[in-house]
Amino acid sequence: MRHSQKRTLASAALALVSAALWLSAPAGAQRGRPGGGVDVYAITNARIVTVSGPVIERGTVVVRDGLISAVGAGLAAPPDARPIDGTGLTVYPGLIDASTSLATPRPSPTPGAPGGGGGGLAALLFGQSAPSAVSPNSTQLPGLQPEILASDIIRPGGPEIEAARNAGITTAQTAPRGNVFLGQSAVINLAGDTPQAMIVRSPVALYVGLNPIGQGQYPGSLMGVFSSVRQMLLDARRFREANEIYERNPRGLRRPEQDKSLQALLPVLARQVPVVMQADRAREIERALDLAQEFNFQLVINGGMEADRVAARLKAANVPVLLSLNFPRRTAAPSPEADAEPLRVLRERVEAPKTAGRLAAAGVRFAFQSGGMTTMTDFLANAARAVEAGLSRDEAVRAMTLRSAEILGVAPQLGSIEVGKIANLTVTRGDLFDRTRRVTHLFIDGRQIELRPAAAAAAPGQGASGTWSLSVSLGGSGNERQELSATLTLQQQGDRLTGSLQGQLGSGNVASGTVTGSDVNFTVPITLPAPASQTTDAIFTGTITGGEMRGTVQVVGRGPGTFTATRAGGAPPAPPATQGAQPSTPPGTRPQQQPPGGRPGEGEPRPRLTPTPTPTPEQGTTPPLDGQDLRTSN
Repeated sequence: MRHSQKRTLASAALALVSAALWLSAPAGAQRGRPGGGVDVYAITNARIVTVSGPVIERGTVVVRDGLISAVGAGLAAPPDARPIDGTGLTVYPGLIDASTSLATPRPSPTPGAPGGGGGGLAALLFGQSAPSAVSPNSTQLPGLQPEILASDIIRPGGPEIEAARNAGITTAQTAPRGNVFLGQSAVINLAGDTPQAMIVRSPVALYVGLNPIGQGQYPGSLMGVFSSVRQMLLDARRFREANEIYERNPRGLRRPEQDKSLQALLPVLARQVPVVMQADRAREIERALDLAQEFNFQLVINGGMEADRVAARLKAANVPVLLSLNFPRRTAAPSPEADAEPLRVLRERVEAPKTAGRLAAAGVRFAFQSGGMTTMTDFLANAARAVEAGLSRDEAVRAMTLRSAEILGVAPQLGSIEVGKIANLTVTRGDLFDRTRRVTHLFIDGRQIELRPAAAAAAPGQGASGTWSLSVSLGGSGNERQELSATLTLQQQGDRLTGSLQGQLGSGNVASGTVTGSDVNFTVPITLPAPASQTTDAIFTGTITGGEMRGTVQVVGRGPGTFTATRAGGAPPAPPATQGAQPSTPPGTRPQQQPPGGRPGEGEPRPRLTPTPTPTPEQGTTPPLDGQDLRTSN
């Protein structure tokens, strides 16, 4: 009995000693991350762009337990902090990419028509990219399911996230991939071992795209897309009214049929969740504004290439724009055999960098987004081009930090360097928009992230960009069979496809274009010659092999046909391995250079040999990125 009591007293004493030791340990040690990583940092003697307040020319930022614990001039580094000498460095809030599909799975080509046994003619005629996910037991077709949540399908890691981080981006709004109702987006940090660790806010907004569903299903055209969106909103309104009547007095009434797709639209009608609608052309933006006015929902324009043309109406309606930095650019070397580029294409290339400045002058709120660009180093380079075209530097910084956070509803946590906010920081040597700047350090959730070249993505096929000689054979009998030719100009930007068509099929702009591997799908308005003499939409579905493209075409209101196309100049050269998830790099690389007079600062690694794209008139000079190798984590 005495021995048992002694053992009990000894155990109690040991527990008290252990508790005392734990309480006396530094806070960082108590809440250290798995693996014992450092979670207290102090960046000293740095220029600090707080965004929410004045610039601190020489100050200190202290990061503790994932949050900003102190910021200001004359602060001493805490004794338990890992110091980083910021002499010559500038600290910005972590950059935000306001609209992406980062961390969501890429769709695969639909294997066949609904109810079919695996493809067949319907898949060839109408095959579109499948959505990122399909909702079980939904009454709506895939691509028309607004209940899908990005937070349910995101996956950490991958070359696209690596490329974004190398460009200084710490946070992104990400949405499912799909057709019309893509699903509900989330704001995520681009680090974390699990999806739950990445999510900052979910859901954020409902995404609406302009991609026809295809496969013989409605909607199969751009006009049909707007009609289907309007019809589902009308159905959701009736669904809400029927349920309200039933809930007030269910006796004697048949219960309304449940529909989770319509249920997901009720927060939109209640103005609790905004709608982010893809719209680049002025006409598309006008249609989106009309729809928002009719149903009284909060609207955000995504893309906004021609948003400056309707700036007055956007300002009056207080509608913000997620403005794409994926500016049009020449994607293929000029060929003497190719037709001259249309004046519209040349004008867009010149006008794109000016849109941000015009929106700012008109008082329209906007945030920058990458727009599916395949070379993420263009993110800051094209923002610099917007500054050169008239946008102030302060507005440009806000458009990728605090303004983005405000539009996305995460300003209390992100977007500025303030005590208590999440410690997302982008540190550069040189001004953010200078051609010689380098991203030297990156912090996400208070963790220092190693900046390293991501594994080069395998480039499927040869890409769709270029000028194509198009031949279309439309089926029929007698005089209805037609062989027509045209010149097709395509620009591939990530998995999006834009361009124009001119020739015997009339002239029109490519809409709803997508690229999945070597498979392409796009819709373009055409004008059929006599005897048909009508204007309608044509849906092209094909495969690219080198410098040739062939497939099927479905003309709305007419039978199927086939097409072949040959690229001017043949197949482009196979792309070399490059930094980030980049399928191609302009010829000519050189070793990365140190800054003038420059030894790397403390905590900054020795420069690596990194391919550097040869600047073009459209791109400007894009500097390489430094890695980081001081007690870092992914």
